[in-house]
Amino acid sequence: MAGMYEKIVTHGDFDGIISAAICSYALKVDKVMFAGPSTITRSLISISDRDIVCDLPYPLECGLWFDHHEGNVLDLEYRGINSEEIPGCFSLKDSCARVVYHYFAESCELPSRFLEAVEEADRIDSFNYQSIEEWREETPGKIIDFSIKSQQGPSREKDKYLRQLVEWIRDEALTRVATFPPVIDGFQVYKANETKMLKTIKECSYFIPEDSRQEIVVIDLTKYRHRTGLTKHLAFILNTQALAVLEVKSMFDMGVKTNDLSLSMALSLNLTREEHHKDIGEIMRRLNIGDGHKGAAAGTVGCQTKAEMLKEKERILNKIFRLWAEQG
Repeated sequence: MAGMYEKIVTHGDFDGIISAAICSYALKVDKVMFAGPSTITRSLISISDRDIVCDLPYPLECGLWFDHHEGNVLDLEYRGINSEEIPGCFSLKDSCARVVYHYFAESCELPSRFLEAVEEADRIDSFNYQSIEEWREETPGKIIDFSIKSQQGPSREKDKYLRQLVEWIRDEALTRVATFPPVIDGFQVYKANETKMLKTIKECSYFIPEDSRQEIVVIDLTKYRHRTGLTKHLAFILNTQALAVLEVKSMFDMGVKTNDLSLSMALSLNLTREEHHKDIGEIMRRLNIGDGHKGAAAGTVGCQTKAEMLKEKERILNKIFRLWAEQG
């Protein structure tokens, strides 16, 4: 299959990086591009039948498609497309990297180092931890993931760093990559910002009036005129009783704030130690605003004016809580 494909288009997070690294190794493809789900659904970049797409919605066409988001395969059903007929693989795994790994492991011998990387991707992407202490442990994958989260500069510089990570993880063990100076530098930047993040979360958090038991802590960042990057899971340190966190913020276009909303939600570690019926991905799909896993999901809401944004924000937050309550 080497030489058949031109580039890899992948999500610019830890799972997308690991997925691209495995594809790059197995298919000998060096060119990598990064995109978000909306970039694909709005057809903002050119993708041909010589391209590989990872951890993103299925585009109009591609050579191979790898994904694990239930909402993306449901969208294909609505379009009358059978996902099983698309070259590549879709499977409801904890990470796209797991899907990619199993696909290529059937046809070629993959280095054992990829299994460690996939296991880290499983935990990070599905937020599958048993305690705050386990989540806070500075594993190689976590160090690399935090270094990715620290990239707040121009997208060109961030993409350059992500491409370097794909190359490093393709060729080296995760434990070694985590010691590389650029990775350590990014990790230290992230750690230095944590105190600021906690302060921002404390200032911007609240519970909606209907949530009398204070189960979903809302982090509302829509008042900020510039991008405000933070790790929403830190809210569980300040709100130990919460069962979920919901971050809502404004979307930006070429650095300019818009009236569109971005929502990101995750379950608390309080729920990992007991049986429950919460499924955040299903909530996003029911609202037709996004997708995700049972424990973590995201969505977007388009608004034309600030007044519409404020009204829609209140409506969508209340609707999320009601769907949450319905799940028991």
